[in-house]
Amino acid sequence: MAIKAALFHRTSYRYERPVALSAHVIRLRPAPHCRTPIESYSLRITPAEHFINWQQDPHGNYLARIVFPEKVREFTVEVDLVAEMTVINPFDFFLDTEADNFPFSYDAALKNDLAPYLDVSEAVGPCFEAYLKTFEGIKKQTVQYLVGVNNSLQKDIRYLIRLEPGVQSPEETLSKKSGSCRDSAWLMVNLLRRLGLAARFASGYLIQLRPDQKSLDGPSGAEHDFTDLHAWAEVFLPGAGWVGLDPTSGLFAGEGHIPLACAPHPTSAAPITGSAEVVKTDFGFDMKVTRVAEAPRVTLPYDDAAWDKVNALGKLIDGRLESDDVRLTMGGEPTFVSIDNPDG
Repeated sequence: MAIKAALFHRTSYRYERPVALSAHVIRLRPAPHCRTPIESYSLRITPAEHFINWQQDPHGNYLARIVFPEKVREFTVEVDLVAEMTVINPFDFFLDTEADNFPFSYDAALKNDLAPYLDVSEAVGPCFEAYLKTFEGIKKQTVQYLVGVNNSLQKDIRYLIRLEPGVQSPEETLSKKSGSCRDSAWLMVNLLRRLGLAARFASGYLIQLRPDQKSLDGPSGAEHDFTDLHAWAEVFLPGAGWVGLDPTSGLFAGEGHIPLACAPHPTSAAPITGSAEVVKTDFGFDMKVTRVAEAPRVTLPYDDAAWDKVNALGKLIDGRLESDDVRLTMGGEPTFVSIDNPDG
């Protein structure tokens, strides 16, 4: 049985006086194409005096439209969900023959359907044009090509936590060589579109669970179970559909990526949109992930201290074998087969 992780997310606004709120749109429900199994989900809104209508936008995302009939002193959104963290192979898909190698072209009907995700009206500058050239003119297996583009962005754009609202333009991200996850995702979307690939901006939750044990070279992955709002890009590949690319980590999207909203532009994928009267506001934000079910696994026989001793002993023995020039081979056991009874 996989690990079941409970995610809690609260966003709160407390106002100095009662204020009128516009209708708010909340995009905090796992999207229909989410591959991570979601066992339960709830959305709670404060104050209780409100009207809620669940809808799907033109891109298929779930959204809750909230209307407040009276002025309010606070507005709080709370999400609880339980996800089954079954390991997902991000490369478990097949491409149509015509899309096996890059570059390729979408057929006319598909290209028409994908028109919003091929839009290249975003203004770009010399930094972007120069960076784009490094990916043009390359003929390669499509998945390998995308792995290379994703890895390049991860190496070339320094990740930083940016609290300012909005998304940087691709030109700004490249000129600064740094940005938040949403900045790198938007840069990726624009690069892919100018390379002829349909791409969209994805907003969602990221869950990272601490590894079961240390590797031989020390700890790897997250030191503690962690969750946060995150952004990445998705590219449409014939035969595979939408495939997630995370330029912040350089990885393809896996079970830890839980998409909430995907759209041609970041503004249509914002977690919460709406407006309020101008007033002093206290903003609060809280997220946490907790393991609620975890079956015993044979991969967890020892704690970290014991693993450190096992790894240290293994390295010591390897050193002694190497210094004594001990070489190991593996062969087969001699087998006798009777000519009179070969099946015996």
